[in-house]
Amino acid sequence: MKQEVTNFARFYASFNQLPYSGDREEFKKQIVCQYTWDRTESLREMTKAEYAACCEALEKLTGRKDELKKKRSRCLNLMQQLGIDTTDWARINNFCQHPRIAGKPFARITLDELESLSVKLRSIQRKGGLQQKKDIQQPGGITYIIPVVNTTATC
Repeated sequence: MKQEVTNFARFYASFNQLPYSGDREEFKKQIVCQYTWDRTESLREMTKAEYAACCEALEKLTGRKDELKKKRSRCLNLMQQLGIDTTDWARINNFCQHPRIAGKPFARITLDELESLSVKLRSIQRKGGLQQKKDIQQPGGITYIIPVVNTTATC
């Protein structure tokens, strides 16, 4: 059988937040057995549907999904206040992929990075927001001038 799931970050992000004092490896095997109907103990042998159902349940159990939704919403709201069209995912991703912002598409930003992003967005807002200039290479396109943000300074 070909391995269907190759990246287990979603599983471990929630699994590592579960409180358990015993053998974590045995606990992981029990969870995998439960979602594969005792077919396997290995994450590698799970189907995509089994893996998705397992991760969904773990995220619900740990509250991780709600927290992710809350932080994404906060960041999108801050972007909207800076004048970024949050109805267009291409613009959101283009903005987030800038190395000074997040360096990756919005959907790939982790919980910790979302917290850091919200700090950067508030800092940009305090410093006067984004300055827009017309992009000469792309007629009709807008390029944002992003101020340098120092996130290491403490208040």
